[in-house]
Amino acid sequence: MIDYIVNNLWTFWAIVMTICVIFELTTGGFFMLCFAFGALAAIPFTFVGLDLLWQIGIFTLASAAAIFLVRPIAVRYLHTTGEIPPASNADAIIGREGTVSEDIPENGYGRVALDGDDWKALSTDGSAIEKGTRVVITARDSLIVTVSAKK
Repeated sequence: MIDYIVNNLWTFWAIVMTICVIFELTTGGFFMLCFAFGALAAIPFTFVGLDLLWQIGIFTLASAAAIFLVRPIAVRYLHTTGEIPPASNADAIIGREGTVSEDIPENGYGRVALDGDDWKALSTDGSAIEKGTRVVITARDSLIVTVSAKK
């Protein structure tokens, strides 16, 4: 196996690139994607017979260029909320609008529907909110969201 990789270094760079892409999918900060780009840039040089040290140098330069030149542009255009990494999972609902699906009594809990999910909810100021009212989700604590009536 080692002999195969030494004789076909493109597989090494392909493995590095794949691992970096997988890590990028778990973080979403466009950092590991820069290293995947560096590995991709090194692959063509394996076919012309460039030494491994040269390939490492190309990988390093391409990764650095991606980090300093491409990443800021990608972050600016793809992370419009300004958060790095962006809010994900349940935190992504903060700031979104939902509809009260079960009355929220004064200082009590009701339910809010959003994107097919039904969340246990309470109002930010403790006031009652009637069923059908459009609300904005202002916070989330575990499975309970805090909402305020949309004005």
